[in-house]
Amino acid sequence: MDKNSIIGFVLIGAIFIGFTLYQSHQAKEQMEYKRIQDSIALANMPIPVPEDSTATAVMEQAAPAVEMPAVAAQPEIYKDALLGAAHSAEESIVALENESLRIEFTTRGAQPWSALLKDFRNHDSTDLYLFRGGASELSANIYTGEYVATKEFVFNVVEQTDSTLVMQLPFSGGGCLEQAYTLPAKGYSLFSELRFKDLDTQIPRNVSSFDLDYSMVIPRMEKGFRNESQYSKVDWYFNGDKKPSEMGKGRNNSKRIDSRLSWFAFQQQFFSAIVYAPKDYASGELAVNFFEENDPDRNLMACSAKMRMDLPRGADASLPLEFYFGPNNFHSLKEFDRNYEKIIPLGGSLVGWFTRFVIIPLFNFFNRFFSNFGLIILLMTLVIKLVVLPFTYKSFSSSAKMQALKPLMEKINEKFPKKEDAMKKQQATMDLYKRAGVSPLGGCLPTLLTFPILWAMYRFFPASIELRQQSFLWCHDLSSYDSIVDFGTRIPILGDHLSLFALLMAATMWIYSKLTVQSTAGNDPNAASMRFMSVWMMPIMMFFICNSLSAALSYYYLLSQLISIVEIYIIKKFFVHPEQLIAKVKASEGKPLPKSKFQQRLEAAQKMQQEQMKKRNK
Repeated sequence: MDKNSIIGFVLIGAIFIGFTLYQSHQAKEQMEYKRIQDSIALANMPIPVPEDSTATAVMEQAAPAVEMPAVAAQPEIYKDALLGAAHSAEESIVALENESLRIEFTTRGAQPWSALLKDFRNHDSTDLYLFRGGASELSANIYTGEYVATKEFVFNVVEQTDSTLVMQLPFSGGGCLEQAYTLPAKGYSLFSELRFKDLDTQIPRNVSSFDLDYSMVIPRMEKGFRNESQYSKVDWYFNGDKKPSEMGKGRNNSKRIDSRLSWFAFQQQFFSAIVYAPKDYASGELAVNFFEENDPDRNLMACSAKMRMDLPRGADASLPLEFYFGPNNFHSLKEFDRNYEKIIPLGGSLVGWFTRFVIIPLFNFFNRFFSNFGLIILLMTLVIKLVVLPFTYKSFSSSAKMQALKPLMEKINEKFPKKEDAMKKQQATMDLYKRAGVSPLGGCLPTLLTFPILWAMYRFFPASIELRQQSFLWCHDLSSYDSIVDFGTRIPILGDHLSLFALLMAATMWIYSKLTVQSTAGNDPNAASMRFMSVWMMPIMMFFICNSLSAALSYYYLLSQLISIVEIYIIKKFFVHPEQLIAKVKASEGKPLPKSKFQQRLEAAQKMQQEQMKKRNK
């Protein structure tokens, strides 16, 4: 064996021994980490409770009392002495405040502790907290040779001014985690920067990501639990999408997201906590769980986000985040240019377009001149009714003409009473409509065209923060239901109150339906069923639906029905004359009906086709 071979074998042996020692060291670290995690899991395990509580009580009475020695709680063990000291240190509360927002922070985890919105109040006039003290938890979970969850450690405050707060968590091996917050003098944005200062030697090179966990319990802020929960949800947004995705609306749900996303939001009916990551989240898992209506702490929902983020590298690496703790105001959210405003539920593509470009600008225009929102809704209703007047005129005019023809329709029903004469009766009816110049479908299409407007209003009023806690007449909050009678207990379907706006709306709907269905033939079973649905069932159903919804919505429907009743009266009084219509029908009896241009073209095409067939046969 030559000299080179011997040197090669020695080097191979040295490499093998070094690798074995390195692997042994890594295995010890992993075992230590697993032991710590197992200890934490064991400490957090619930104590099993016997199913038979009666038997347990009997055993406790029968057994002699034995005093058990107290067992001291095992302290957390960290290899880094500074981390151990930070874990057992006493936390303190510090605050940043501007003209709109006061945010308290706890040094344990260097995280937001509470968020007070100074310009708003709860429905009972108490201070409005988006989250109360200790009801949120923000933690960066990083592996630095051992598992570090920032929520477990007390940071040192190293800088505090009127607008900035900087806290540090030092490591024994050098470097520190630094959490910096900046609150501008105005607005509801909070800027955050998590800095990894000189931690390259602490974090293994094969660690490329870390977890950011954020959870929050949002309290109830509005009067109506049903309305508030239905408009509360969790949203998330992928760059390039037209609108964010969502889940919740009163239902517990969770969602795993395996692609990169830009921001997520914990959204109450009128206020939101939005967390935007300029460098994106790599993936995540979102969840929402709603509390019961009778929750003693008056909590609305518990939201959580477990996000995976790319770990920045470098001696002064940092990760920025931007928080928004504020109201769901359409124009304020739109100014961020991140599609925040699309968390406000304004309807689908067509209805949402109408709401954004017609309803909201019209609402804001009147709001410049008037502060009474009841008056603003009245003016909006009048403008919308004026715009759709050509359509509604055609609908109401057709309905009034058919009512004027009701005596002639009854004669046709008497002439063809048998079922086998149904075809003849239909032909006679169509002949009557043609001679009178009435289309039985003339009122359907115009009515269908007004449905998007009704749906847009249905989405707009309950989601409009401008109406929140605005009073009108007997109503103290147009964004919630008005109540003239409180039952003190919940009645199935109806609820625990009686809304006067909903009741008046249902009454006017009944009157409107009576006026519009009088022209329906009385001997037709199907028509009688339709009359019953329109006159009775629809008003009753709408009352139960609107009784717990926004009073502004019921008020708008009430105004819309009243204006429609006035329009019907004017059309019948001044534009439709039954005597002239009947005279027109009688004058045309026995005479051929005038043909429309379409019928003329159709008959000409049929004659041409017949002539071509004759030529081919020859």
